[in-house]
Amino acid sequence: MSDKEQNLNEELENQTAEEAAQQAEEALENAQEAVENDVQALLEEAKAEAEKHKDLAMRVQADMENLRRRTRIDVESAHKYALEKFVNALIPAMDSMEMGMEAASKEGATIESISEGVEMTFKQLLDVLQEFNVERIDPTGEKFDPQLHEAMTMFPSPDHESNTVVDTIQKGYTLNERLVRAARVIVAQ
Repeated sequence: MSDKEQNLNEELENQTAEEAAQQAEEALENAQEAVENDVQALLEEAKAEAEKHKDLAMRVQADMENLRRRTRIDVESAHKYALEKFVNALIPAMDSMEMGMEAASKEGATIESISEGVEMTFKQLLDVLQEFNVERIDPTGEKFDPQLHEAMTMFPSPDHESNTVVDTIQKGYTLNERLVRAARVIVAQ
């Protein structure tokens, strides 16, 4: 091979190497640009996702705040108006008592008519208490129960068994089977 041909070959090789380097550089630039585009797209997607979650979190927080507010109002109303039904049931008995007092103050009112009116009002009150699961405890003749009875005194009684309630001084009451007031009783020894 002559020097001229060798120089031509070297020149050709250099030119091919430069073209290859240039192509490699272009490929690298294209790859970098593609990566930057992908990163940018991923970043935009992540931002959109984060915005969506932020919006969802704000909605959940608002819903929770509304739920807390509604629950607080419901609890306040329940406390405030818990006795409303009981009061509505008592009002007719109060009306009866008021009418009885007016009737008792009129001329011609007899002890029997007043007594009858008081008994009817008392029965009305007992019905209201029963409607709300309030039970009277009248243990006369029953075995003494310290869970429901309060012994005021004890005395020997040949007519009664030991620990039997001989008399009830004051009736007791339970509400839904829980003692509200113990019956005050006299118990046989």
